[in-house]
Amino acid sequence: MLHYASPPVIGGVESTIAHHARALAENGHAVRVISGSGAAFDSHPLIAFHLEPLFASKHPDVLALKHDLDRGERPPGFDALTARMAAALRTALAGCDVCIAHNVHTLNKNLALTAALRQIDDVRHIAWCHDLAWTNPQYAPELYERDPWTLLRQPQPGTRYVTISEVRRAELAALMGLPPDSIPVIPGGIDPARFFQWTPEMTHITARLNLLDADGLLLLPARLTRRKNIALGLHVLAALRLRTNADYRLIVTGPPGPHNPANPGYLGELLALRAALGLQNAVHFLYELTDPPLMVDDATIANLYQLADALFFPSLQEGFGLPVLEAGLAGIPVFCADLPVLRETGGADVHPFDPETTAPGEIAAFIAETLAGSPSARLRVRVRQRYRWSHIVRSQLIPLLEAP
Repeated sequence: MLHYASPPVIGGVESTIAHHARALAENGHAVRVISGSGAAFDSHPLIAFHLEPLFASKHPDVLALKHDLDRGERPPGFDALTARMAAALRTALAGCDVCIAHNVHTLNKNLALTAALRQIDDVRHIAWCHDLAWTNPQYAPELYERDPWTLLRQPQPGTRYVTISEVRRAELAALMGLPPDSIPVIPGGIDPARFFQWTPEMTHITARLNLLDADGLLLLPARLTRRKNIALGLHVLAALRLRTNADYRLIVTGPPGPHNPANPGYLGELLALRAALGLQNAVHFLYELTDPPLMVDDATIANLYQLADALFFPSLQEGFGLPVLEAGLAGIPVFCADLPVLRETGGADVHPFDPETTAPGEIAAFIAETLAGSPSARLRVRVRQRYRWSHIVRSQLIPLLEAP
């Protein structure tokens, strides 16, 4: 992966390189990050770092040439610097099969590097195009209708061009005269674990249960006691999955209550009900995930609120109802029993139901309609399913690298 800079330098392209490198390494691909500015940023044994200051956009020799280039003059030393760049590239790329160059093909930050890259013919080239100088008015005063500036709009032979959005694909296709369908669109993404600073327990839970691919996540933060009315949650989930034909899940966080000897038996009843309803892969009692049983700490509970699509709280008795406040702070909708104490804390901003008289199918329909009508809920699901880095790399980048 080649760019003018790499982490720990901060920037969108630099962040993309870091996420690509980590996800590729986790999938068994050896990665070498090559840049003019940066440092080793990950200790994974399959991620190497190669620093070549000449490749930086702010190297003194590059800036000296750019001063003349921006005025439309091709400096006498341009070809000599290009030759130095090409020699440095051959050293940096030794042993590599593919070179993914970010923006080098389309930006004028280091035109000698752009020219030198065209001399390297013993690796496959992928031009990752975040930005295009020739379509951006900001760069218009620095571009001229002759070599080397026109290299930025001339397709490099044998190179696969990739853009980060449909908008960029249309711009690039028009600029270079390429068929749009020859240009894959591979978007940027997000790493939920890093973004939310997940605990190790949260990372384990999410991977073990494959939560990020779910169509809907209902969080029920409660101990396994009868007054929490967890059985209703299972019936509602069964109705919700049947109604929507979607992969809704219910996450129950707590262990059996410590003060009633009958509570461990209640867990057995809930497990039997889960099996009877065919929800073995949809209702997750976190307590049973590990041996010894998993006791979820406060930080992991906070992570679960950040990931969930809604709080489902069907309790028959509460003295206060802290989960309503936690859900409010996390910004997720609350579907809860219509108890006076929950009305006191939630007011008109929760979605109440009578836990003893309302049919599970009616509650399920209300949940489905509310979430389907919420732009923030729809966006949350789309981001976690389609725009997480691990999914993007596995489903789009690796197939591109492994294609003939």
